[in-house]
Amino acid sequence: MALALATTSLPVLVPEAHALKIFGLTLFEGDKDEVEVIDPVKYDVTFQAANADSDLEERLENAASLVTDKDNPVSGDLGIVIKAREDRDRLVAVLYEEARYGGIVNITIDGQDIDRLPPNPTFDRSKPVPVTVSVEPGPAFTLGKITMLGDTAGLDPAEYDLVPDGKAGSRLIIKAGETIVRDLKNQGKPLAELTTREVVADHSTNKVDVTLDARGGPVAPFGSVTVKGARAVNPDFIRRYSRLDQGKQYSPDQMKKAADRLRELSVFSSLTIQEDKALAPDGSIPLSIEVSEGKFRYFGFGAEYSSLDGGGLSGYWGHRNLFGQAESLRVEGEVSGLGSTEGTDVGDLNYRAGVYFKKPGMFLPQVTFDASVEAKTENYDTYDAESVTALGQFTYELTDQDKFTGGGEVAYTQTHDVYGDNDYLTFSLPVSYERDARDNKLDPTEGYYGTLSAKPSYEALNGTVFSSFEGSISGYLGLGQEDRVVLAAKLGAGTLVGGDGLASIPATRRFYAGGGGSVRGYSYREISPYNSDDEALGGRSYMLTSLEARIKITDSIGIVPFLDVGTVATEIVPDFSDIRMGAGIGLRYATPFGPLRIDFALPLDRYEGGSSYGIYAGIGQSF
Repeated sequence: MALALATTSLPVLVPEAHALKIFGLTLFEGDKDEVEVIDPVKYDVTFQAANADSDLEERLENAASLVTDKDNPVSGDLGIVIKAREDRDRLVAVLYEEARYGGIVNITIDGQDIDRLPPNPTFDRSKPVPVTVSVEPGPAFTLGKITMLGDTAGLDPAEYDLVPDGKAGSRLIIKAGETIVRDLKNQGKPLAELTTREVVADHSTNKVDVTLDARGGPVAPFGSVTVKGARAVNPDFIRRYSRLDQGKQYSPDQMKKAADRLRELSVFSSLTIQEDKALAPDGSIPLSIEVSEGKFRYFGFGAEYSSLDGGGLSGYWGHRNLFGQAESLRVEGEVSGLGSTEGTDVGDLNYRAGVYFKKPGMFLPQVTFDASVEAKTENYDTYDAESVTALGQFTYELTDQDKFTGGGEVAYTQTHDVYGDNDYLTFSLPVSYERDARDNKLDPTEGYYGTLSAKPSYEALNGTVFSSFEGSISGYLGLGQEDRVVLAAKLGAGTLVGGDGLASIPATRRFYAGGGGSVRGYSYREISPYNSDDEALGGRSYMLTSLEARIKITDSIGIVPFLDVGTVATEIVPDFSDIRMGAGIGLRYATPFGPLRIDFALPLDRYEGGSSYGIYAGIGQSF
């Protein structure tokens, strides 16, 4: 079970509130801290919505703060009146959203209608003040005549869900107007606006006539881009990296993508991109990028525990804006395997230390350069290895969804495994292609994500040429109106070609399976071909698949039954003679930065003396 914690956000248990604070968020919150109320006045509320169906009644009750906050006193007699008037506005808004344009909301306090109370009312406080909220929903209206004027005249109202005799809720009508303006702006018209939205309810026919009028204005290109608020981050870099190039046709989608792109640099605490309210003399639309810079230096530590692999500690230091153009530098160190079945001797632990550098917008805004040096000591049941790896690579963004990466890698590795003690000096040219069509990277509900990679390599000490090829694809399908159930599936495969037998290929480059992100329930790299002495060989090929049903129990909590299947073989194509499966169930807790994940898994075909179960934790879905 692994869960990393930043130093600035250690878990804090608050007994009085029965809450757990982690990552700066309050989880599993119970009773809230009491807030002192000046001149407290208690009240009793009666809520009536006799002619409303159960769903509408529930919506109305939830909208009435007099009901939801009934156990909390208000401040002064006037506080009850203010709360009641605000509730009336909210309840009318709910009725309009449900197309109940003839609904009536009456609220009385101590038997008096709130509109007939004096400016400074006084109530008998010897007992809770009686309050009655009465709602008569009235009939549901449908759409009648729909009139589109101005630049909306040629549009089909049905494309905006405006259909005669169809639904007439206020939210639907408001959304139609907003969508029309958005569509006009997507035509390159930055000054588009809705000039008229008229809604007339005919209570004799229970129909609503709607009139919409919009002005598109001229088509315009992007103009000059002004950067405000930048101090340590170079404004010219911000302007260039946004890719809002002067002369390109105006597009709100491109502005949104530019904002997302700049936020991903992690150097800004806030960022907005806006167009001016008027065109420049040359007919272009000026833009402004307003930023507020965040903290560039950061450090932290992590702690993790796995039921199979023991505990681990890690630490890191980083800088997000090294030379003024969002260059990042990160130094990390980690030790793991503490308390594992292999023991706690210093020589039995796993170590990792690395320095990682990233330069976005190198040569071109679409190009990112990454460089790293990493040293590892690995001690597993399958092999022991010590390695130093240097990597440099460029990533080019082909489109908003597609990336191509290529570079060079040099690795020196010493291994001890079934083939004895061996040294390797390997030169590689890794290349990869990635397509990300998910709607959310940490918690997707639709779309897919695929990768293809190749790593041609030359092992210099023995003159061996070999290459690895891998690919994976994940797909997601949400069910129900709010995606309360998401079906997720992943398929991955890989093969190694070349080399003079497996002994000529470093153990760190052979294939193994098992553990989180692979076949849960088995130890890390436990799945492998074995010889007659029960020694792991590693494989030339593998195939993995995972199936999950992500089911929301509440808006915050979900469960995930899952099945993982995998095989590893010594041939370049799996023969499926040894298929291992793991099954289990997971718990998810939603947070703004992705779901917290805990999975419990059992191996369905356990190795003799192998793991009997596994517990895994992390942030984000498993794939």
